[in-house]
Amino acid sequence: MTSVSDDLKTNRLVSAVLTRYYVENKSQAQIARELELSTAKVNRLLKQAREQGLVEIIIHTPYKNIFDIEQRLCGLTETREAIVMPRFSDDSDYTLEAIGREAADCFLQHLKDGDTICMGGGRTLQAFVEAVAPKRRYAVRVVPAIGGVQGNHHTDVNYLVAELARKLGGQAYQLHAPAFVDTKAERDALLSLRQVSEILALARQATIAIVGVGSVTPLSASYFQFTSLDTIAMKEIIDNEKGAGEILANIYNAQGQQCAPDYAERVIALDLAALKTIPLTIGVAATHNKILPLYGALRGGVLDVVITDEGVATAVLEQLESK
Repeated sequence: MTSVSDDLKTNRLVSAVLTRYYVENKSQAQIARELELSTAKVNRLLKQAREQGLVEIIIHTPYKNIFDIEQRLCGLTETREAIVMPRFSDDSDYTLEAIGREAADCFLQHLKDGDTICMGGGRTLQAFVEAVAPKRRYAVRVVPAIGGVQGNHHTDVNYLVAELARKLGGQAYQLHAPAFVDTKAERDALLSLRQVSEILALARQATIAIVGVGSVTPLSASYFQFTSLDTIAMKEIIDNEKGAGEILANIYNAQGQQCAPDYAERVIALDLAALKTIPLTIGVAATHNKILPLYGALRGGVLDVVITDEGVATAVLEQLESK
């Protein structure tokens, strides 16, 4: 039976070892010399102290809450990596630029020679392309994953593909077809053209996809601007089809399942099933109107990597954890 004296002696020794190691930042070899112990015994005492709960390590990083959100998002979904930007400003343009920089950094970390990159268009992808600053040239191909959109030249997918390829030193491919047409017959006719079908076939072979996560709320969604859908059609998508968001003009519900089949038949783009076969799909979502769209995309397992802002991530996490 261990006496009180022996127990006190052992704990005093453990305390001396712990203080020198964790408070005074001394090496195990230094502690061994000072206390006339072997380094093996010092190591053993440190290990036993941790196992017995005598040591509590608290990490006070500046962005601990952000890192916690990222880990919880990954734990609740099939997403392999979540990157959350802290909320430094309520200015949407600032947030968009910050998200673009994070997306560019993430993309370049994964990029390698021989990759084929397919991508969408829009303001968030514009911010991404503008932020891409490679340190060397890459032997890659860049291809649209969706048809073009009339309007702002700098957010059109063909322009962004050309600009990204220029920055990377790679080869750009163009898709000379609209993203959305009026009828299924028009879509079928365009898909029968070799110059259209070959580009989409190349997009399906991509090793990296980078896409924006879009809203289908009429007042905030660019989707309705380039499709020219009327108010009745908008209401049908949201109310009857339960549309929650869109990726590459593919509308999906809150479970991430593609819906609104009548509209899907008029879209010239990779569908969600094709997107899921690409080894790495990076999804970018910024500003408050992307909460429900990102929630649905994560529920559906569409994205391997998600990049978003703190406000959106927090709201999405609350919804995921409430299920």
